[in-house]
Amino acid sequence: MTEPVPEAAAAPTGETAPAASPRIYVASLSDYNAGVLHGTWLDASEDVEAMQSEIDGMLATSPTTRRHGDVAEEWAIHDHEGWGGIQLSEYESLEIIGRLAEGSAAHGPAFAAWVSLVGTEQGSSVEDFEDHYHGQFDSLEGYGESMLDEMGVKLDELPGVPEGLWPYVSLDAAGWVRDMQCGGEIAAVEGEGGVYVFWGI
Repeated sequence: MTEPVPEAAAAPTGETAPAASPRIYVASLSDYNAGVLHGTWLDASEDVEAMQSEIDGMLATSPTTRRHGDVAEEWAIHDHEGWGGIQLSEYESLEIIGRLAEGSAAHGPAFAAWVSLVGTEQGSSVEDFEDHYHGQFDSLEGYGESMLDEMGVKLDELPGVPEGLWPYVSLDAAGWVRDMQCGGEIAAVEGEGGVYVFWGI
């Protein structure tokens, strides 16, 4: 049985400075199906009512509606940018878009790594991320060494082991965190420059 992850977690790292607000490109489906590209870019940091109002305005100016009279009512997300790696489906709700935009703007790729673990539905709020994020590390072994340091364990000074034996004894930090990962106590997502580590999922 592996040791529980200590409460004194390493300070969160690997986040980006707050970036420009994520955006989505919303397209009218009746126009798209008629071979007409008609849509608008939305600032996803706006509240749901503001985004919906802009979508309604875009649908109200549908070229296909003007030509054929059929009211444009359906829309889909056809592009997005500034999301730090979060992949959106065409039919994400505006409520989910707003929640993900908040997390992406605040935490960048680290939040995207979290969403890749839990999905875009429940559990993808900023609060959930902050409750589970341990930080970005060069490797899982580096994470283990950081946690041992947080616990006051010196890898070259092992209590209970005679000093003359210290050069011959070592702690398997890599094995320790590997067991935690296999046991579901932590989860790691590969990212640029290392791994993002989460616990208690």
